[in-house]
Amino acid sequence: MFRIGKEEAEAAARVMESKMLFRINDGLKEVEHFEEEWAETIGTKYSICVSGGTAALIAALVGLEIGPGDEVIVPGYTFMATATAVLAAGAIPVIAEIDDSLTLDPADVEKKINKNTKAIIPVHICGFPANMDKIMELARKYNLKVVEDACQADGGSYNGKRLGSIGDAGAFSFNHFKIISAGEGGAFVTDSRRVYERALVYHDGGSQFRPYANGLEIQPFMGAQYRISEILGAILRVQLQRLDGILTDLRKVKKTIMQALSDVKNLTFIRSNDIVGDCGTVLAFAFADEKTARTFAASQGVNGSLPIDSGKHVFTNWGPVMNKLGGHNNDVNPYLMEKNKELNMNYAKDMCPKTLDTLSRTVFISLDPDWNEEKINQVISSCREAAGRI
Repeated sequence: MFRIGKEEAEAAARVMESKMLFRINDGLKEVEHFEEEWAETIGTKYSICVSGGTAALIAALVGLEIGPGDEVIVPGYTFMATATAVLAAGAIPVIAEIDDSLTLDPADVEKKINKNTKAIIPVHICGFPANMDKIMELARKYNLKVVEDACQADGGSYNGKRLGSIGDAGAFSFNHFKIISAGEGGAFVTDSRRVYERALVYHDGGSQFRPYANGLEIQPFMGAQYRISEILGAILRVQLQRLDGILTDLRKVKKTIMQALSDVKNLTFIRSNDIVGDCGTVLAFAFADEKTARTFAASQGVNGSLPIDSGKHVFTNWGPVMNKLGGHNNDVNPYLMEKNKELNMNYAKDMCPKTLDTLSRTVFISLDPDWNEEKINQVISSCREAAGRI
């Protein structure tokens, strides 16, 4: 997905030549500059660059003071880290349905809200924006926090606002499979100074010894180690310059294919909460049944896949969650904590039937920003031919 070239190599070499690889330094300050640039890009006051999307989610939850005794609602279709990040904070993930946009279903979210619910994590899966109007409406109604999981939606938007800037905090990933990448890495964003400081302390276990400690309004507490090196920071600064160009080209490819297939009666695109803000990484079709979906996906030249087959993104396959193995030791397993014993952890393989049904009838075609006209026309032709045979 990402584009990379000599500029990234030169940026990494610049850091190595400086011999200042640690992110806290008096030299190039690549990570610090990236944090400033990322916050400006997303439209938030604060940003922290961390080791990955999971770290960003955990930092966000810790920043929002979520822990034992709290329930956090997550969708049944997302990478498992969305749920395990909740466990890492000591809270319990409550799994909710997705709707026909493949993102968190606000109606089911409201059904699952109770006195123990503390937060909602909408996931902008595959770059599809979640229904943030409805999510934020529920958050205001029930006094809940919102953490946007934008790990698969770097730079995407909803109603003109960048994803991650709408809720109380946002999380991003820059690993190998993302729109921009340094191999690994992630970022946390927020507009709250207190949330930022708590996440800052948590992401760096040595925070009390850092130069920034004197400016903290909170008392440092025990943290983890989610820092990244200056080399990754330098690479990400170059990657950030490529972001909008990649999104523009992805959206152009997707729009061209959708317009060309709009008159094909056997093809229905999934509903989008904001097609303009959609990242354009995936073209998705909804079919009446799984058999038809599989026939279309397997047709020559389509190269489609069904999200139900992803495995790791479907709640039924989240072993540590479904088996309630939320810690390396029973004493730190949130499922066994006294404060959590009355919380909603009644998991079952069939608890989100709408999610499983929707995923089994959907076909994905992964898109590439560097597809030329010939490749785009080939995909269009193959989809037309496949649709004519179903």
